[in-house]
Amino acid sequence: MSKSLQIIINPSELGAGTRGSSLGPLAIQAAARSLENSLFSDVPWKVLPEYNHLLDRPVKYPLAKRIDGMQKVYQGVSDAIVECIKHGTFPILISGDHASAGGSLFGLKNAFPNQRIGVVWIDAHADLHSPYTTPSGNLHGMPLATALGVDNLSCQKNQVDIETSLQWSQLKSHSLKSEDLIFVGVRSTEPQEEHIIQSEKITVFTVPKLRQYGVQEVLSSISNQLNDCDLLYVSFDVDSMDPEETSFGTGTPVPGGITVREAEELLTGLCSHPRICALEFVEVNPVLDNKKNYMAEVALELITHCKNTLLNHGA
Repeated sequence: MSKSLQIIINPSELGAGTRGSSLGPLAIQAAARSLENSLFSDVPWKVLPEYNHLLDRPVKYPLAKRIDGMQKVYQGVSDAIVECIKHGTFPILISGDHASAGGSLFGLKNAFPNQRIGVVWIDAHADLHSPYTTPSGNLHGMPLATALGVDNLSCQKNQVDIETSLQWSQLKSHSLKSEDLIFVGVRSTEPQEEHIIQSEKITVFTVPKLRQYGVQEVLSSISNQLNDCDLLYVSFDVDSMDPEETSFGTGTPVPGGITVREAEELLTGLCSHPRICALEFVEVNPVLDNKKNYMAEVALELITHCKNTLLNHGA
C-alpha cells in the first residue's frame, strides 16, 4: 500500500464531556513550531470543517449528545479518507475527541467496501457504549459501538426516544467485526462494556499483560489474530499512556497506563505492518495540561516516529 502521506486534522470535540480537545491538533502544531520539528512542512495537511458551534446550543439528545452534528463530522471524515485513498495517499488523522474514529471507520468502509478491516484500539477506555447503556451521553464513549453496529440491549439501562434511536441507527456503520478488534491498554470500563468484551471474546492486552509478554510478542499476537484482515487501522488515544509520565492534558486520564516508550514501540511496530491503511491520534487537550503543552509534545514525537516508519516501509 502506498505510503505517500496526508495529515487530516479534524478539530471536532462534539463527542467530549470536557472542553478543549478541539485545540489538540493546534497544540501539536504549536509544539512542532516551537521544537522546530518539520512534520507539518514534510507532510501535506488539511483541516476539516468543524461543527463545534453546536456546543453553544441546548442539548437535544441527552443520551447521544449532539448526534445530529456528529452525522456531519462522520461524513466529513469519511469523505476526506476516501479522497486520500483515491489518490493513493495514506491518511494520518489528528483529531479532537475519540468520537471521530467512528467516522474514520465509516470512511474506510466506504473506501474499501469489500475489504475486512482489523482495528487496534490503544486506549484507556473501551468506547463500546450506546445510547441504551451510556452513563453520560457523550459520543466519544461510543465510536466502536457505531462501527460494530451494537446497541447492547441486554444491558440496557436508558429509555431511548424514537428520534435518538433513529439518529443512532444512521450513525452505525457496521464496518467492523468483533473478532477483528484488539484493545491495548484498556483499564477503565463499565459493566455494560465488559459484557460486550466477554460475550464477543474481544482480545484485550491490558498494561500488565503487555509487560508480561513484551511489546514484540504482543505485536506478533496482533498480527496473527488479524491475519485474515485485508486492512489494519490503528487508533491511538493519548490517555492510553500513564498521565504521571506524560501529563493530565487529556479529557479522561486514567492511572496505570503504558509508558511513552511502550507507545512508541507499539506504534512503530504497527506502522511497519504491510496492511496498515490509516492511523489516528486523538484526545490531546491543552486546556487541561498540567505541564504546559507537554502532552502535545509527546504526541508530536510519536506521530513523527510513525511518519518515519511509514515512509521507510512504504512504496
